[in-house]
Amino acid sequence: MKKITLTICLLLAVAANAQQEKGIIGYANWLDNWTEFKPQKTESKDANQILAGNITENTKLMKKNVYILHGNVYVTNNSVLTIDPGTVIIGDAATKGTLIITKGSKIMAEGQETDPIIFTSNASMKKAGDWGGIVILGDAPINKFGSVGSYNMDLDPSLTVYGGNNAASSSGILKYVRIEFAGRKVKGADAFNGLTVAGAGNKTVLENIMVSFSGGDSFAFYGGDVNASQLVSYKSINDDFKITQGAQCRLFNSLAVRSSYLSSNKDGSRCLEVKAYEKKNETDFTKKSTFVSASNLTLLNDSENIKADVQSGLVKEAIYVGENTALELKRSVVSGFNPAVLLDSKTEMNADNLKKIKFEEMFFNQCTGNIFTENNTDNSDLENWYGNSIFSNVYSQTDNKETFVDIYNAKRPDYRLQLGKITASSGR
Repeated sequence: MKKITLTICLLLAVAANAQQEKGIIGYANWLDNWTEFKPQKTESKDANQILAGNITENTKLMKKNVYILHGNVYVTNNSVLTIDPGTVIIGDAATKGTLIITKGSKIMAEGQETDPIIFTSNASMKKAGDWGGIVILGDAPINKFGSVGSYNMDLDPSLTVYGGNNAASSSGILKYVRIEFAGRKVKGADAFNGLTVAGAGNKTVLENIMVSFSGGDSFAFYGGDVNASQLVSYKSINDDFKITQGAQCRLFNSLAVRSSYLSSNKDGSRCLEVKAYEKKNETDFTKKSTFVSASNLTLLNDSENIKADVQSGLVKEAIYVGENTALELKRSVVSGFNPAVLLDSKTEMNADNLKKIKFEEMFFNQCTGNIFTENNTDNSDLENWYGNSIFSNVYSQTDNKETFVDIYNAKRPDYRLQLGKITASSGR
């Protein structure tokens, strides 16, 4: 009897996952236990250890202590910074604490589902941009001249070099990690990001990382050869996932939740921004351009009145694809944007580019238009192309409460698709 019951349960689980094959997937809600969607309400712990200056030898941070990042903290000299599960590291708001893992060094921050590693702010009223964030610099290829870049913020230029020829290198592990209220603004420059990964190789492990309320991008990938899965970006000011400088990026089973009322004044805020470069005159076009292969993403505007927010000009595109880049996006959900996708105006709609920019088995929901070229109000050619049945894209205008399992659960939201909703419509 036990074997029969177990078999039935397994069959039901397989069937449920098959129906939830678009957007983030899992037999259970993998956001449970380690995420936090209301970090403003969590109590700050008092630090008893200070991290400052340069860490020049292998160092271990332990759960029994609470650490404060005082100013810019560099891990140098090929050292390894190991962080125990459950450890809390606080970015000092007064000195805008920032952690930089320099090229050749590593961070080994492997938390657990029930005991995540937490980076947060010590401000009494926590907000986006309280502290810097985490910067990881590696020696994998980028598409800048000389194969080398520098993360030019207000950091030591001799310690912020990244890029090289080792695509298979490792800058360490980030797993079951939360990064809250990072992204400080730099005078005369951009804001820091929650997590900046520049020139990291494909042996770097990036899994189950949540960046919430970032003053810059949540996740920024500059060059490198990167694998990442189960990333969560929650209500950042800038982009959720920014990928540029020739990055070869594979992104899987990840979530971005935007608010209509949080957005950068510079060039808007997107869930996914794919660009070939930051500065064209620094780019070596003989090198690989940016390539992103992503599947099972859920990109969501959690507004309860999308139409009103669109009319007010508060909602823009979810995905931006720059010229000379390639994006393959499959089995993903884009819900509540205006439009879903915007292609760079310099991208010609020819056979070569349509082969490099793919949208397959998508679920476009509550979007005011799906795929447009920048500065062009006529998207009929693109709609006809990506609306072809061979791509199996689905279109719907279903309310968020009906589309997702339980997104308004304050403690344990569930952003997986409701069973059967992906068959809502195959027409536009």
